[in-house]
Amino acid sequence: MTTARTWSVALNGAVGHLVEVEADLSNQTPEFRIIGLPDKSLGEAVQRVHNACQNSGLDLPRRRLTVNLSPASLPKHGSAFDLAIAIASLATGGTLNQRAVRRTVHLGELGLDGRIRPVPGVLPAVFAAVRAGFTQVVVPRGNEPEARLVPGVEVRSAASLAEVAVWHGAAVDVDDVEPVLLPAPVSRREDEHDLADVIGQDEAVEALIAAAAGGHHLLLSGPPGAGKSMLAARMPGILPLLDERKALEVASIRSLSGESVTSLDRRPPLEAPHHTASTVALIGGGSRSARPGAVARAHRGVLFLDEAAEFSRVALDALRQPLESGVVDVHRSGFTARFPARFQLLLATNPCPCGNFGVRNAECTCPPSAVRRYAARISGPLRDRVDIDLGLTRVAASKAISDARARVTTAFARERVQAAQERAAHRWRGTPWQKNAEVPGPVLRRAPFHVEKTERMILDRALERGALTLRGYDRVLRVAWTMADLAGRGRPGEEEIGRALHLRRGVAA
Repeated sequence: MTTARTWSVALNGAVGHLVEVEADLSNQTPEFRIIGLPDKSLGEAVQRVHNACQNSGLDLPRRRLTVNLSPASLPKHGSAFDLAIAIASLATGGTLNQRAVRRTVHLGELGLDGRIRPVPGVLPAVFAAVRAGFTQVVVPRGNEPEARLVPGVEVRSAASLAEVAVWHGAAVDVDDVEPVLLPAPVSRREDEHDLADVIGQDEAVEALIAAAAGGHHLLLSGPPGAGKSMLAARMPGILPLLDERKALEVASIRSLSGESVTSLDRRPPLEAPHHTASTVALIGGGSRSARPGAVARAHRGVLFLDEAAEFSRVALDALRQPLESGVVDVHRSGFTARFPARFQLLLATNPCPCGNFGVRNAECTCPPSAVRRYAARISGPLRDRVDIDLGLTRVAASKAISDARARVTTAFARERVQAAQERAAHRWRGTPWQKNAEVPGPVLRRAPFHVEKTERMILDRALERGALTLRGYDRVLRVAWTMADLAGRGRPGEEEIGRALHLRRGVAA
């Protein structure tokens, strides 16, 4: 009886787990079986591996071959185990160097002709291999660029199974084959829109800067043409560039989504799903394996929901948990997947179905009950998690047609945001938090960060008369700290608290 083993990676959400692929050969009726909680696509690997070996000039042993994926209790999904299964199976016949095979992690799907096809999630899989102490991984040629983004590991890319087998000592000819590559990366938006193009919405621009500086969630409400989408498109541009660790997190999510990752993009992502998106499209999921939804793809960036009141109420309320925890858990029968989801939520909505409610010189055709129902589409608990709730009006024609540009450019706003974030990071050093929006309310309400009673009097009055919940009270405090950081002050005073309270629309002092 001969046994050989190698390694691969099972992905559970954005987390990779090392899987030992163990092949055992016994003198019984020829059979090829895979055990260890494989899904349907893994069960089909038997035929893919058999045909790939045969068409590559590599002979599998003609005896009973059992491949075990350990730990057996861990669910395994997808076809990325094909290459590891083939290498372990071939090694049982003594044609491969078993020591080299044991030291290497193999990732890749096999075609029937022996070519190795790219698979999603190679970046987090290679990260998992490095964390487990492996120094060599074999990946498909199409996944080579993203695998090389991980430091501290030797990446070997292959176009065919025969090529990998030769590396491990097999005596077989390697034909020149055309590698299977991923489609060219989708070109992400360029920072071509400048904040200076926004005319006549100075208060909204300042609210956008405050949201970016403190990591606050923002709701913009106003009629069509008020500039809500225009402001949202400029939000990522005023955010500071991501550091390497955060950029790798974003790239890992893109890899799990099946996108081609060739380099680190330091720009914060912007996700803007259509209002017809389902709950699964927003949160993530899938019947066989969990795929990241819009909230995960917006990690370290901005999730923009235009026409927010048109989204399904169930889908909107599903955002409440990731907004609080910064992660999203996808529960399915047999497994649970966790994805990071620390994003800034930017909502834009009209005041009513026709969009003209409260607009001067415009006729609203909606009955009062329709206006109330439309506003209630964004539930109270979700609104309570929004730090800044700002109403917009249309820009006067005299301003819209003028040649004047706003004084605040994207570059200047980014500098202000960067400086404010550095002040906050310095203040919260030694804690788990970096931005004001992340700090728990009880911390802000006790020494040494509490605001003097005389300066927070207007805030206390709003809480006493029920205009604010305690969660809303804490969110006003967080925004006030951000206002102080933008102004270069050591702590918020009455002016900062008043401005923060004003930015929660409908709350008066």
